[in-house]
Amino acid sequence: MNPFSAVLRFLGLGGDAQPAERRARDPIVLGGLVGEGLVLKGEVSGEGDFQVLGKFEGEIMLTGTVHVGEGAEVDANISATAIVIGGVVRGNLSASTRVEILPTGTLTGTLKSGSFTAAEGATV
Repeated sequence: MNPFSAVLRFLGLGGDAQPAERRARDPIVLGGLVGEGLVLKGEVSGEGDFQVLGKFEGEIMLTGTVHVGEGAEVDANISATAIVIGGVVRGNLSASTRVEILPTGTLTGTLKSGSFTAAEGATV
């Protein structure tokens, strides 16, 4: 038995929920996190997912998904596998698979991606 299976079930990442149900909930990222009320300036690079709920300034270069939560602010160039924006992003984006802007999301900058979607209410 996987020693982390109880934790994954608690977070809703176990085998119980169907993919569509998981997507309907707020993303839970088990990687880097800039929490609400925090400000981080610098460079983030490597493999894994990264979630911003506070403020970030700098550069993000990841093999993984970057989630910008509702109310978050990011002033950065972002290069990642996928980028999901629910807050405000100012910068140049490059995603190898997809960029998704949620209804609360705002993007000011350039965009290069395999797939792009902007929900009704998003600002691009």
